Amino acid sequence: MPAAFYNRAMTQPTLDFWLEYASTYSYPAAERISTLAKNAGVTVHWRPFLLGPIFAAQGWDTSPFNLYPQKGRYMWRDLERICGRHNLPLRRLEKFPQNSLVAARVALVGFDESWGDDFSRAVYRAEFGDGRDIGDTAVIADILRSLSRDADAVLARAQTTENKARLRAQTEEAQKLGIFGAPAFVTADGELFWGNDRLEDALAWALRFTR
Repeated sequence: MPAAFYNRAMTQPTLDFWLEYASTYSYPAAERISTLAKNAGVTVHWRPFLLGPIFAAQGWDTSPFNLYPQKGRYMWRDLERICGRHNLPLRRLEKFPQNSLVAARVALVGFDESWGDDFSRAVYRAEFGDGRDIGDTAVIADILRSLSRDADAVLARAQTTENKARLRAQTEEAQKLGIFGAPAFVTADGELFWGNDRLEDALAWALRFTR
C-alpha cells in the first residue's frame, strides 16, 4: 500500500474539544474527556472560545436557555441527572451565564504551559460545583493559586494584547467551523459533534481512519 496510508494509519488520532467556561454541559464533558480519550487512544486538543459573539451573530443577547425558559428548566434538571451519575457537585447559578472572558484568556496561557486542563476543570468546579462567580478576577486568582501558579503573573500574561487577539481568533475559528454551542468536538476530518452526550461518538469517529 502507499506510504501515505501507513503514515496516516500510524498517526495518533486527534480530537479538538471546544469548550466555553460559561457552558453547563461543558462541565461534565471536561471532567470526562481525558480518561475517555486516553482509553480510546485519542489525543485531545482543548480549544477555549467564547459563545457570546456567536450568539450575538444570531441576534441573541443571552443564552438560549434563558431565552426559552422551558428549555432552561429542562437543562438544569438534565444537568442534575448527569452530575449525579458522575458524582459531580452541582449548584444552580443565580447569575447565568457568567462572564467567562478572563477564564478563557487565562486558559490559553495554561495550555501553553501544560496546566490548562487542570485549570479548566477547576474553573468548572468553582462555578457549577461551588456556585462561585468566575467573572470575578479574584475567583480566577484563587483558582490559579490552588494550582500553585503565580496568579499575578498569569493574569498579566492573559491580559496582553497578543493573548486577547488569540482568543478572538480562536472564537472566529469556531464560527468558521460552524460551531453554535458548547461543548463541541471536531475530528481531524472536520466532522462536528455537539454536546456532552456526543463525546463518545466523537471519539469513535476520530478513530475511523486509524484502524
